[in-house]
Order: sequence, then structure tokens, then C-alpha cells
Amino acid sequence: MRIVVVTESFLPTLNGVTTSVCRVLECLTAAGHRVSVVCPRPAPAEYAGAVVHAVPSVPVRSFPTGIPTGAVRAVLEAVRPDVVHVASPFVLGARALREADELGIPSVAVYQTDMPSYLAQHAPTLIGPGAAGAAWRWVRRVHDLADLTLAPSTPTAAELAAHGVRDVARWGRGVDTALFHPDRRTAVAGARGELAPDGEVLVGYVGRLAPEKELGRLVDVARVPGTRLVVVGDGPSRARVAARLAEAVASTPGRPNRPPVLLGQRSGEALAQAYGLLDVFVHTGTRETFGQTLQEAHASGLPVVAPARGGPLDLVEHGRTGLLADPDRAGDLADRVRTLVLDPGLRARMGRAGRAAVEGRTWASLTEELLGHYRAVAGAHPRRRVRRAA
Repeated sequence: MRIVVVTESFLPTLNGVTTSVCRVLECLTAAGHRVSVVCPRPAPAEYAGAVVHAVPSVPVRSFPTGIPTGAVRAVLEAVRPDVVHVASPFVLGARALREADELGIPSVAVYQTDMPSYLAQHAPTLIGPGAAGAAWRWVRRVHDLADLTLAPSTPTAAELAAHGVRDVARWGRGVDTALFHPDRRTAVAGARGELAPDGEVLVGYVGRLAPEKELGRLVDVARVPGTRLVVVGDGPSRARVAARLAEAVASTPGRPNRPPVLLGQRSGEALAQAYGLLDVFVHTGTRETFGQTLQEAHASGLPVVAPARGGPLDLVEHGRTGLLADPDRAGDLADRVRTLVLDPGLRARMGRAGRAAVEGRTWASLTEELLGHYRAVAGAHPRRRVRRAA
């Protein structure tokens, strides 16, 4: 197939959207499909054999945001793709969906970023609800231009439908089960010993350090006796998070835990090794449309703890692969962590079950599922058939 992927985020920016787009590109080109990418500058000229068309961008909260110029239509007219794949459409993606609609090209929109919740959280108190409402109206308008919207989780698909988005199907995410593997634990045994010289249970968080991740929930986690908190990631909240967590440990009555460790942002092999350091993985956010780090932790053989809301509801089988906490009950996340800290046998059983649960979720299998959605919209698209006949 000829495919144009339009994404709001791409390399060198690292986030969930970029990661999933890169994995899909790798699988599509490896299977012989001809793929082009439209994304914000700066960007590489090509990736995994796909030609990259970078458009001008402006920085918004440190992220390059693509300017929706006529270059988008020019690429679509030049390539004449069988389908347009739009990742997390909001600005650049909205223009792509409009152009695809006008040109009669089938399109698939992948919903990934919960922008309405993000605006509700970050906008000033008096305008937050209004901003979220306006964002939902925009989301509905943009996604109605697509032939199909793909949601990463069952709760997200239900939320989209509740806000009037039509033609929604679920499409999850793959995980690299060779990169993220329980054997990493043995390879980093020396580093584990340095972090936990007295046999502390290493509890870790992996992800962006930003307000929307609700990292305040880690304060109680950091106080769980006999543990040491390991934080992997970076972002605008790093300094504040580091200070709050250090203070939480230092102010604990009695003999406090060792100070939390912030390892910074990691990717690839270094990220896989970071998971290998941990005994328990903890996730904090309640606005996640999916929760890729939960899959990576499962693949690494770790038991996980997460709020019972959003994407984690699909990924964590409570009592088998991890524990779900009540996000509305203060301290419940830490209580669930404490349960695992006190029971090594339970940690081991859940770690094995988590690994088994994700072994079939390769990016190759998820991309084949995605191709099925491509073929479905291409085959059912009347304007495409008329245009080809002309």
C-alpha cells in the first residue's frame, strides 16, 4: 500500500506519539509498503526507509507544533496514497484530514493525547472547564473528517463515543518483548546492589515529569518502609518533583528510607536496563489513554500498580498481573505498593503473569491489525472508488 503518515510529533522529540509512529513505520516499511511522513520541523530526512516531509513549526510548551501549510496537500497530491494515517490529530493532523476529505483519500485518525483533560488541568481555574469543552468540540469536528478513529483503550473508545465521535474502533499498542525482558535484572545486578545496599525493594516510575502525570501520588509511595523510589524520566516538573520526594522521605518519622533516585530520561537499551533495576513498577496518572510504560514493565517481568481509571483498566488484571488502586482514595496507591513490598512471592507471580500477558503484543502483530483497518476504510470509501474510476 501507499501510505502517508501525518503526525503531530516526531523525532527528535521523544514521547508516546513519536514512539508508536516510529514502531509502525519500521513494521510497514519492513513489509514492503511505501510510506511517507509529514511532521513538524526539526526532523530527519528519512526514517526506516520512509521519506520524511517536515513542515515549519512553532514551539508550544517546549514542543514543536507543526504549522498547517499548503505543504500538507502538496504531499498528498504528489503521493496519492491509498490511505492517510493521522497520529494524534489536533493542528497539523486536522489540516491533513481536511485535505484528505477534499481529495477523496481514505483516512484513519489515531486518538492518543487526551487534550481536553490536559487543557482542563493546565488552563486557569475559571476557564479550564470551558477550554476542555471547546477542545472536545474541536476533537469531534476533526475526527468526523476521518473515515475511522482508532482509540488505544476501551475506556478511551467509550469516552470518545460519549462525546459524539463516530466510527470508533479499538487499536492498542505493541511492545518490544525482546528489548524489555526479565533477563535484564541479572545484567544490572551490580547497579541494583548499589541502589539497595540493605536489600530495599526498588519501586520505580517511568515517564514524563509533568503536572498531567499527577506525580504527587508518589509522595506517599516514597514513604513506604523498606523501599527506595527510582524515577526515570524528565520534564518541566523535575526540580519540583525531586524536592517534594526528597522532603517526603527525610520527614518520615523514625529511620527514613534512602533518598529517591532520579535517573533522567532514558531510551532504548538504557531504558530497558532501568526497568531491570526495579522490583515494583508504579504508574500515577489518571488521564492516560493507554499506558505504554505498563506494557514495558510487564514485558520486563515486573508487577505493576496503577490507578483504576483510563488505559490501565485494559492493561492491568487486578490480582493477577498487578494491582489497581482507587484514585479517589488518598494513599491507596501507596497501600497497594505496600502489599507487594511485603510479599516477594506475590511480586514474582504477578511479574510472570504480566510477562505472559504481553508476549503476543508485538509491534508486528499490532501493525498487521492496523493494516486491516487501512484496507477496510480503503475498500469502503466511495469517493476513493469514484476518483479512481475517473
